[in-house]
Amino acid sequence: MQTRLRTNDIEPTDNISFPIGTIFLVERLYDVLNFHDVFGKHKTRGIDINSLLRALISYKLTDNFSIKRSHDWITRPEVRAEFNLPSFSERTLYHVLETLGANRDEIISDIQDVLFARYDFEHTDINMDWTSIVLHGTAAKLGKYGYSRDHRPDKKQITVGVTELADPINVPIGMTIEPGNLNDQTHFKKTYRQSRDRLREGSLVICKRSLRIDPLFAKTLTKK
Repeated sequence: MQTRLRTNDIEPTDNISFPIGTIFLVERLYDVLNFHDVFGKHKTRGIDINSLLRALISYKLTDNFSIKRSHDWITRPEVRAEFNLPSFSERTLYHVLETLGANRDEIISDIQDVLFARYDFEHTDINMDWTSIVLHGTAAKLGKYGYSRDHRPDKKQITVGVTELADPINVPIGMTIEPGNLNDQTHFKKTYRQSRDRLREGSLVICKRSLRIDPLFAKTLTKK
């Protein structure tokens, strides 16, 4: 109950705050899903990859701006203290992300192992869809000119395929990242093969309406 009038004018102070509830949630799920083992094997020297990733995930679930700004947030003394992180350069953060990208297939497979071992999903029907993300730089090797869903044909892009267990589960189980000039029909095969071994016999595969599947590949799909 309010017992006194609040100030009409907000004045800045030197107090620093960050969302501790989100951090507790990330810590809890990181343990539950055994992400320590999933990610830990990909970097054994230097800065602790799990501490850094817990901080990065916490940031992306709150402010969710650029990676550069995430470095600014994480390297604040109070945040580093929370995650037991030493001071580190922006280059270190990008190097960790490059390591994750280079091992993304193994990482996603390991996460699938954890999910399907821990949860008894009532079905394995899946939704699959594809999109593109515009790149505002030129250094990414996967960046290519292609059909832009963002109406930016002047920019390079990457294409992204996502697989999720269908309603009422709605849990993502797969993601494929490919060059920006790869069409959906070709990308479909990569996305489907990433998760097909997790499907039970008779599972329903739901794709976007505009996708046309190669008839020969469709035969292998129906056999599965």
